[in-house]
Amino acid sequence: MRAVRALVLLLAAATLPAANNIRPADYASDARALDGIIAANYAYLDRFAGGRAPDSAVLNLERESVHDSRSLLHYAEDKLAALADHHAIAGSSFSDSWAMIPTYADLWVIRRGDDFVIDAVRDGSPAARAGIAPGDRLVAIDGKPIGQAVAAFWRSLGLSANGDERAAYAARVLAAGRRDRPRHLTVVGRQGRRDVSLPNLYMAPYPDLPPISIARRSGKVVIRFNNSLGGSGTIDAFDSAMAGVPADTRVVLDLTNVPSGGNTTVARAVMGWFVTKATSYQVHRLPAEERETGIPRQWIEQVLPRAAKHHPLPVAIRVGRWTGSMGEGMAIGFAAMGVPVCGHRMAGLRGAIYDFKLPASGLKIELPAERLYTVHGVPREKFVPQEGKGCPD
Repeated sequence: MRAVRALVLLLAAATLPAANNIRPADYASDARALDGIIAANYAYLDRFAGGRAPDSAVLNLERESVHDSRSLLHYAEDKLAALADHHAIAGSSFSDSWAMIPTYADLWVIRRGDDFVIDAVRDGSPAARAGIAPGDRLVAIDGKPIGQAVAAFWRSLGLSANGDERAAYAARVLAAGRRDRPRHLTVVGRQGRRDVSLPNLYMAPYPDLPPISIARRSGKVVIRFNNSLGGSGTIDAFDSAMAGVPADTRVVLDLTNVPSGGNTTVARAVMGWFVTKATSYQVHRLPAEERETGIPRQWIEQVLPRAAKHHPLPVAIRVGRWTGSMGEGMAIGFAAMGVPVCGHRMAGLRGAIYDFKLPASGLKIELPAERLYTVHGVPREKFVPQEGKGCPD
């Protein structure tokens, strides 16, 4: 069984796998193998008609034309984009590949009727500094009306938007832009209609920060995770911070800046501070095994208390659109403990990621291969934070 891991930060300058004298026929075989990997392992095929990943004449021609590493990666990127799933990505990239979302996005776009509405803006980002605000409408990309740009995105793959979810996926990708160039967006909001040129987040990356930041105010301690849920130093940093928090002090864990996810070791280490017995925090389901054997497989994951490391409630959790993957897992875990999880909707990334390598080239593909649920059976991607009582101000 392949090890499960959540989505981690990919380097902006990711490179193609080494060729190693692979024959053109081997690359072509890998392209076909990719289709098989998706069909066997992608956990959310039920989103599509007939339970089959989207395909088209354009994609078929592209697959049949694969003959080297570049054409294989182009096909992999396009085939994965057809899933309209921000959690399904290739492990390599081109300099002009689309930005990875949510890690390298600063605008969260949703479709509302005929409009593409900016639902959230990432703090401290180029978009925020340009004055773009939640509630503004994205009306054009590179001067092209957004509806036309979205249609062209899907048309390039031989597909159609076919619903709000796929249209919004394309709009977010277009708004985040390509990795090697600035973005030219037109927005309409309180400041009227504006044309805005923004660097992408590969060109204007966030500064390096310690794993956590700590703020003490109004009788509570706020611990903010700085996109660090996959870092080995995060556990030590968190343990050190918690050791200095008095038992009668309220703790707020800020998960609003963890777009790249992380791993369950860090998550369970954090949650382990707040339980006194084995506590179920999420449910896993592996569709691939059921497809292969006809027998469903599902299990519950638990968090255990940590020796000499405990903080009594109350604690509260903050989340938002840049709470991704393992951050979302932590959120539903704390919710299972009865802890208030407050804020905006999260990234809604589907499932747990498995890594797959194409047999000849070694190109890595990352796919949601497990479905994840709250302990009450709600799909993780549909979990809604609460507001009001118990939520930190």
